[in-house]
Amino acid sequence: MTTRIYTHAACMEHKPGPGHPESPERLRAVLAALKAPGFEALQWQDAPLGTREQVALIHDADFIDQIMDNAPSRGYLVLDGGDTVMSPGSLEAVMRCVGAACAGVDAVMAGEVDNVFCATRPCGHHAEPDRAMGFCVFNQAAIAAAHAAERHGLSRVAVVDFDVHHGNGTQAAFFNKPGMFYASSHQSPFYPGTGSRNETGVDHNIVNLPLARGCDSAQFRARSEAEILPALRDFAPEFLIISAGFDAHHLDPLAALELQDDDFRWITDELMRIADASCKGRVVSILEGGYSMEGLANGTAAHVRRLMAAA
Repeated sequence: MTTRIYTHAACMEHKPGPGHPESPERLRAVLAALKAPGFEALQWQDAPLGTREQVALIHDADFIDQIMDNAPSRGYLVLDGGDTVMSPGSLEAVMRCVGAACAGVDAVMAGEVDNVFCATRPCGHHAEPDRAMGFCVFNQAAIAAAHAAERHGLSRVAVVDFDVHHGNGTQAAFFNKPGMFYASSHQSPFYPGTGSRNETGVDHNIVNLPLARGCDSAQFRARSEAEILPALRDFAPEFLIISAGFDAHHLDPLAALELQDDDFRWITDELMRIADASCKGRVVSILEGGYSMEGLANGTAAHVRRLMAAA
């Protein structure tokens, strides 16, 4: 039993343009970190292609058609004013993201591995059911949660998101679904402008933890312990998806929180403890943001090292 990494070379071929923060270099940094000494026990597997049926668990048919029918064979397709851009390799990349997330759920449910980390890009948590935004095309974390419910008959699935940006797409997908829980810690006020504490979902199944600019380790840990972790315990998930963004790292150039490498180990440890108690340790973690190569690599390494400790 071990931690499995799903990744694919196609995820390098999503190229939104020179100077775009969501570059292939991000994934190169992550993969280099996970090939370093100490990670030899990881089990590596190519991410399969996701299916339209999996995407349709969260996204509207017209939106799926828009993406699939207009994916460029050359040049660029701009989806939301410049933030989210598709290149000729992008459609396969996003379908590998979906495939990795759903395959990860299946592998954990089958007992093939203890847990999974999806080292894929682009990120997904801003993608709403009917639109792409914020570098995200399809929302693989939300899709994975819906897949766990649909394919495996689970009635309570949780997504916990520690990316520095609020996952408006995951919240929108889950807002009216009491069997789906979403919790997010994020800088606020900040992009995308959602994620206030009063956005609580149809059955208090949404928990938002807005963090002020400059929030440090002590504040992040204290507030997570007081708000997100008790709510997750009360929800008692049968499966846990982690939206693992590392742009709350103090080195990140696009944000202004002050988290350290060990904070990502700490929050992973807390989430794993709850998963162990609630759902037999069933966890799939999915890479989201992170735009300092050093912060991204170090945060990912701390996170995956704790996933491996469950094996």
